[in-house]
Amino acid sequence: MSIKIIFEDKHIIVAEKPPRVPSQSDKTGTPDMMSMLKIYLKEQYPAARSPYIGLVHRLDRPVGGIMIFPKTKDANRMLSEEIRNKEFKKEYYGVVCGKPEGDRVELRDYLLKLKKINMSKVVTKGMKEAKEAILEYEYLDNVKTDEYGTLSLVKISLKTGRHHQIRVQFANSNLPLWGDNKYNKTFVKMKKWTQIALWSTSISFIHPKDKKLCSFKSKPEGIFPFTLFHI
Repeated sequence: MSIKIIFEDKHIIVAEKPPRVPSQSDKTGTPDMMSMLKIYLKEQYPAARSPYIGLVHRLDRPVGGIMIFPKTKDANRMLSEEIRNKEFKKEYYGVVCGKPEGDRVELRDYLLKLKKINMSKVVTKGMKEAKEAILEYEYLDNVKTDEYGTLSLVKISLKTGRHHQIRVQFANSNLPLWGDNKYNKTFVKMKKWTQIALWSTSISFIHPKDKKLCSFKSKPEGIFPFTLFHI
C-alpha cells in the first residue's frame, strides 16, 4: 500500500492516512502508518539504517485523513508540547444522520473510557477517571436520502483529544456519524463493516524547527457519503 505524502522535510512528515489503516501497530498485525512510513524512509534514504518516526496524535482505525509524524526526537517533544498547550489545531469533516438545530454549536461533555470493550460514554462531571471533552462544529449542508433519511455535512474543530471523542459526542447529541458501527444504532444492527464518515481535513501547528505556522489540508475525495456534498 502506497502512502500519500503531503509534505516532508528533515523534521516532519505530513501524510494522509487511508481508512482502515491503524495509526500505529496493534494486535491485528495489519500494516500501520508508522511501520509504512519507516519503510518509505528506508527506501528514500538507504543510508539511514534506522529512521525515526514518532507518534504525537492518532486517528481511529476507520477514520481517514491528514496526520503529522515527527522525524526526530526533538520534533516529537516540541509537537507533543504544542498538543498539551492546545496550540495544535485539528479539523474534521463529518457526515451525521439527522440535521443539527444550530449552525454553530459547541459540545462539552465528560467522557469515560470503557477499556474492556474499546468504547467511551458520556458521564456526569466529577465521575472518577472521566475527562472533559470539547469540540465545536459548523453545519454546512444536508441532503435527503431514501435509505438513511437526512444526512448533514459538518466541519468539526477539535478542542480536546479524547478516546472516540467525536463519535461519542455526536451520538450523544442524537446526530450519530454515518457508518459508525459502535455508536450509531442503525449501523450496529447491520452487522457488516461500513466506512465511518469522518475525515481529518486539516492540521495547523508551529513548525518545530523554524517556528513558523504551518497548515495542511486533505479532502475525502471519492468516498461515500462525502460524495453527496460539494466539499
